[in-house]
Amino acid sequence: MTDRVSIPVIVNGAAGKMGREVVKAVVGASDMTLFGAIDVKPDLAGLDVGEILGIGPVEVPIMNDLQSVLCAAAQESGSAVMVDFTHPKSVYDNVRAAIAYGVRPVVGTTGMSPEQVQDLAEFADKASIGCLLIPNFSIGMVLLQQAAIQASKYFDHVEIIELHHNQKADAPSGTAIQTAQMLAEMGKTYNPPLVSETEKLPGARGSLADEGIRIHSVRLPGLLAHQEVIFGAPGQIYTLRHDTSDRACYMPGVLLAIRQVISLKSMIFGLEKIL
Repeated sequence: MTDRVSIPVIVNGAAGKMGREVVKAVVGASDMTLFGAIDVKPDLAGLDVGEILGIGPVEVPIMNDLQSVLCAAAQESGSAVMVDFTHPKSVYDNVRAAIAYGVRPVVGTTGMSPEQVQDLAEFADKASIGCLLIPNFSIGMVLLQQAAIQASKYFDHVEIIELHHNQKADAPSGTAIQTAQMLAEMGKTYNPPLVSETEKLPGARGSLADEGIRIHSVRLPGLLAHQEVIFGAPGQIYTLRHDTSDRACYMPGVLLAIRQVISLKSMIFGLEKIL
């Protein structure tokens, strides 16, 4: 039983904004052990990750060689987990390497192509290794998406606005894309055109996702992570909004994912699938 043993956890991107929160959460969890802390910043290599985060020494140095840590975890444990909050350019290789070593990935990094996701799903399935791809670890966002699905039964017009800090590397956000996909799976086409639209500036109407759903991305300092799903009908507007004010809100979902991925044998996409 995974709740009776200590789960070894590798945090990839440990010195990043999300990685720091994950390290703190793992260190504070009674059923987990921080096995490794990976970050590409060369000036941090060898330093105690706890000292860097201001939580005191945890006797885990920051390393910049993911492969060596995965190898060590595979040799010591058959139930290690890698939590990845890195960059869209590196996440595919990170996840593929983890699966190859038998380390179960929990992935919060977004920006992979559908082809990359499909390849990783097939690789995880062949290896019988659990893998969780989760665009958003917030319970509140799961509730918003479920409410949007219910609303879609009664509204034919919907657009999505996602707002993030200006250091986010991919757009639209993985959460917005996932929300659009969930709405598209309802078996209807949204936003039937009433006029022939012309964009005076390319992209003014946002990205066009499946089934006619538009996604608009905003990037500004001062924002963290926010999403609106706006439904419209004659005489009324129905708005669902989720606002993140602290990254700590994601940690219950991250810890749940770490505990759940141990028992999986394939890839699962979305936090709602394990709640």
